[in-house]
Amino acid sequence: MEIAEIMQILAQGEDSSNRFKKDINNVDTFAQELIAFSNTLGGKLFIGVDAYGTITGLSIDAIHRITIFLANTANHYIQPAINPRVEIVMINDLHILIIHAPRGINKPYRDKNGSIWVKNGAEKRKITACEEMQHLFNDSGMMISDLDMPYFRKFFEKRYDESLDKQQIPLEQTINNLNLGKDGELNITGALLFAQSPSLRLPSYIVKAVAFPGKSITTESYIDSRDITGKLADIFQQTVTFTLSNTKQVQRDQGINTIGKPEIPKIVLEELIANALIHRDYFISAPIRVFVFSNRIEIISPGHLPNNLTVVNIRAGISNTRNPVLSSFANQLLPYRGIGSGILRALKKYPDIDFIDDRESSQFKCIINRDLK
Repeated sequence: MEIAEIMQILAQGEDSSNRFKKDINNVDTFAQELIAFSNTLGGKLFIGVDAYGTITGLSIDAIHRITIFLANTANHYIQPAINPRVEIVMINDLHILIIHAPRGINKPYRDKNGSIWVKNGAEKRKITACEEMQHLFNDSGMMISDLDMPYFRKFFEKRYDESLDKQQIPLEQTINNLNLGKDGELNITGALLFAQSPSLRLPSYIVKAVAFPGKSITTESYIDSRDITGKLADIFQQTVTFTLSNTKQVQRDQGINTIGKPEIPKIVLEELIANALIHRDYFISAPIRVFVFSNRIEIISPGHLPNNLTVVNIRAGISNTRNPVLSSFANQLLPYRGIGSGILRALKKYPDIDFIDDRESSQFKCIINRDLK
């Protein structure tokens, strides 16, 4: 930054984009400041400056200590990790440190306790209200111009039985009306379903799929490994294909000249993978993981079961929709009905499935046990 620009900011005082600190010693407070910037529009933390904008300066040792402190905080006390930029500036023979925390693309960012912080003027505050969290979640960082228009047109005509081009309202208003975005920007649902390349801005919302030769993830080798990206429908199809291609065709009681059938019925994989994509917790910036072992298949979704839903409940066909807007569009794009019947259909076709709701690790695991006899 130019010195003139810095002096102007210091003269104007702290605001939602600029914060002053004489020094940094508390890791929790430091993490909260960086999280608040990342969850809103980004900002700059000026260290070596008092609350009134007066430069107090930092020693070289202090700068070294704070930069190490920053790296540790950004990588270990903020989830997902952030990558702030550091600038050292000398003004009137005094050093100050400027930490640039950009607007995040993997919102919401949380501290080690799972709390979400945002800017409130010059200060920060913790989000507690569900609607505020939903508003934060809606910000995908992708614009309506990122839409795959041929794909969206085809979807619109199929769903509403009329042409998108014949609408008498602007595209932006249509997107608003469908709860897919606002003010020219797609929300996360709109981006995941209809953007040309959602992973450019939402790199955590993908599927990491790995096929291992044995029963453990600790092996040093693998049979197949893919990061599956694209629109939600593309991710669904590619994940089903990956799983089928890394499991076997079996004859069972069929004749020797009969084409084998998948050891795990395709409908079982479709139901469980669709459920993982639609019902995962999108507040957690982490991928779905699909692991194929020699004795089982694991589908691991970020987030435990919502509210008071239990494994016993879902085995009985009881559902609780975590992502209602996403679910409302899913039956046009995936084999998903949204009435709690998917788990029941999967169990009917293949009963040897275990479900683990791991609330401590905030993940839900579906284990399909392989029977190759």
